[in-house]
Amino acid sequence: MGDNIKDQKLISVPVATAVGLGAIIGAGIFVLSGTTIALAGANALIAFALVGVLAIIIAMEFGELGSIMPHAKGASFSFIFEAFGSEMGFITGILLYFSFSTAIAAIALGFGSYLGSLTGLHSGYYPIIFAIILIFVLSILNIIGIKKAASADFYLVMIKLGILTIFVISAVVLAYSTKTLNISNFTVPPSKDNVYAIFSASIAVFFAYSGFQSISTLTSDVNGGANKAAKAIVLSVVISMIFYILVVVALILMVPASKYTVSADPLAFALSYVHAPYYLYFIVTIGALIATTSATLAMIMTSSRVLYQIGENKLLPKFFRKFNSKKDVSVNGVIISSVIGIVMLFSGNVYIIAAISNFGLLLSYLVSSFAVIHFRRIKKSGTFKTPLYPYTVIVAIILLVLFIYGMPKEALDIGVIIILILFMLYYFFIEFKRDRVIREELFK
Repeated sequence: MGDNIKDQKLISVPVATAVGLGAIIGAGIFVLSGTTIALAGANALIAFALVGVLAIIIAMEFGELGSIMPHAKGASFSFIFEAFGSEMGFITGILLYFSFSTAIAAIALGFGSYLGSLTGLHSGYYPIIFAIILIFVLSILNIIGIKKAASADFYLVMIKLGILTIFVISAVVLAYSTKTLNISNFTVPPSKDNVYAIFSASIAVFFAYSGFQSISTLTSDVNGGANKAAKAIVLSVVISMIFYILVVVALILMVPASKYTVSADPLAFALSYVHAPYYLYFIVTIGALIATTSATLAMIMTSSRVLYQIGENKLLPKFFRKFNSKKDVSVNGVIISSVIGIVMLFSGNVYIIAAISNFGLLLSYLVSSFAVIHFRRIKKSGTFKTPLYPYTVIVAIILLVLFIYGMPKEALDIGVIIILILFMLYYFFIEFKRDRVIREELFK
């Protein structure tokens, strides 16, 4: 009887997969798809596939690490903390948390912009007001309880995938009926037919795949344990990659790749280009609202649990450790993350914020890959193992280093400065607690 009650509180694999999909297929598919085409032409398909393969490898690594630490709630922070200790854990944990909490603002602002366009209230502060309302409502939903929040995300994701399916099918029909369907649409101009263009597009789309970390914070809540959680992580990435590629193909079917620019509404632009009926515009806008809602919900959930875990490992004050075990939610974490999200809505440079978010994610994934090697070396294993080890892990490390190297200079500069500040803070707190200075001898 007790086990049955416990199982009723657990999240099924489909619901856990939906949590990941809710975070992955968010504003990115409605915004970044056009930007990647503008950067790399039809080679955007290669960029989505390349990042998708990397995301699948990292997802499998997270499945292995999650099976070793099934009760960890801090995503890659927990894995790094257990593998390499408090110093590396503190630095990557804060960077990771900052990535997630700032993403709340970016995604919620996308919701506000789409809602503003739908209602005609798209000028002034209306999009920001709509975004604030969204963050507030979703924060309440998170505080009510993790299972209710995850269940809500499941239904939002099902509707969202249905709308994207309608868009892809409609794109094929419209491209055929309006005679825009032409193989020349996929022609890549010489300026974009190079590795650098594909690389630029890959960096732009990387963040769109990162939501699968949401599942790794819920491993202990998934019915079937770490193996089922790992399955949900990989499923969410594979399904997302399929939909991303289908949407990019649909966009180029309707509009030649050369006509795309860096814009926030590529799906609407493509529908306008082929003079699609109004109801399709309406459906796509509703899909965008649902996508940004579910992604914001997932980011609030994930960031709050990462912050709680950093506090639980006593790298932050006791205030951050408040956790309602009955509802399985970090109340203070949700409140703090939501406040940061609302404050960041008024930031003047979203590009730099997004770039810093990518820096924190890439660094956390890189160190997590080394964590897999560390645990294999000390023969500490879980119930799930990364296939084709060590080759898959080596591929992930190489690609992640290349992505970090190829990031915008501003993001690298700010990322390095933040790391140095975190180093100084860490050692300040260490030395502040000690009665005497510790002097180590590095060489004999």
